Amino acid sequence: MTYDVEAVRARFPGLRAGVARFDGPGGTQMPSPVIEAVTDALSNPLSVRGSVAPGEINAETIVRDFRRAMADLLGAREAGIVVGRSATQLTYDFSRVLARSWAPGDEVVVSRLDHDSNIRPWVQAAERAGAVVRWADFDPATGELPVASVGALLTDRTRVVAVTAASNLIGTRPDVAAMADLAHRAGALLYVDGVHFAAHALVDIEALGADLFVCSPYKFFGPHHGVLAASTRLLETLRPDKLAPSTDAIPERFELGTLPYEALAGTRAAVDFIADLAPGTAGDRRERLRSAFASIEGHETALCRSMEEALSQLDGVTRHSRAALRTPTMLLTFKNRTASDAYHFLARSHVHAPAGSFYALEASRRLGLGDAGGLRVGLSPYNNADDVERLMAGLRAFLRS
Repeated sequence: MTYDVEAVRARFPGLRAGVARFDGPGGTQMPSPVIEAVTDALSNPLSVRGSVAPGEINAETIVRDFRRAMADLLGAREAGIVVGRSATQLTYDFSRVLARSWAPGDEVVVSRLDHDSNIRPWVQAAERAGAVVRWADFDPATGELPVASVGALLTDRTRVVAVTAASNLIGTRPDVAAMADLAHRAGALLYVDGVHFAAHALVDIEALGADLFVCSPYKFFGPHHGVLAASTRLLETLRPDKLAPSTDAIPERFELGTLPYEALAGTRAAVDFIADLAPGTAGDRRERLRSAFASIEGHETALCRSMEEALSQLDGVTRHSRAALRTPTMLLTFKNRTASDAYHFLARSHVHAPAGSFYALEASRRLGLGDAGGLRVGLSPYNNADDVERLMAGLRAFLRS
């Protein structure tokens, strides 16, 4: 099947401004069906969930359909889908719950490749519990996070291994499944940050070996909130703080207060939008998502290769995204020029590629870039060859200026 990127682009009102957007890793634009789903949720009767009044039934239906959609997207069960305000909030919540069972001398493994939202909550929880933090390092020359760098840190006191499925800074996709196998042999849980990963590949939490997996729908065309997927068996064993009259059923026991129904309606629509990117595919939504992500990966890979080839012809540009398996996300720095200068120069040409460390502070420092980071160029399913040419023309003009 040919991926029709122009047909995809036509469904994104935010692209009409004419900006070539390479800021997808920070959040994608929203397609019309998602905007319409949010509007419909707010335009129809809406109440606290129930089964009597129309507004109650609408709310209940929205939540049910959302959980089914996210279960299909992540390869999870509906009862294992937890809603949060953000991936950061969910990670803090679950780090606190898990840390209740830790004792002084227990250990937590974190990675310097990760976004700080999958580092700091664990470091701070460990400090409160008297646990030891062990750091898995990646190779700045290759961008790789070797399985052995995690395996060497595991002991019978390891309680949690927290690792990214894809670096939001340089795109590296570690071998999470192999790390999960080692973690489970040591008796530890694997907590996976899939925020960047879920935008580019079909997630299967069982195949990954993730005990808990967190993502953010606004990275894949949805509204701003977080989602965590976990096995129902694990969730049943965890006891978060909650209000006395609120339900103790899972996953609701982890969801504090009234849910953002309009956001959940938009997220369900985002999943359906992705599934429809492979028209003519037979099967259920999970199968259609599988075909859609295969098309997306093919499209993004081809664009990324052309971009890498063009970048290789530019003097004074360093590309820090070098892992063998990675998302179509590149971090660039420039000889005698700052990434921030490049960001502002490109913006004047209506090319949006922001600069910074993007909360991957440890990774930026490990790369020798300090807190400033670099220029992040991230491809999304709606980018096309014209976008890439505009980016390259902008970079060539910047280097001449």
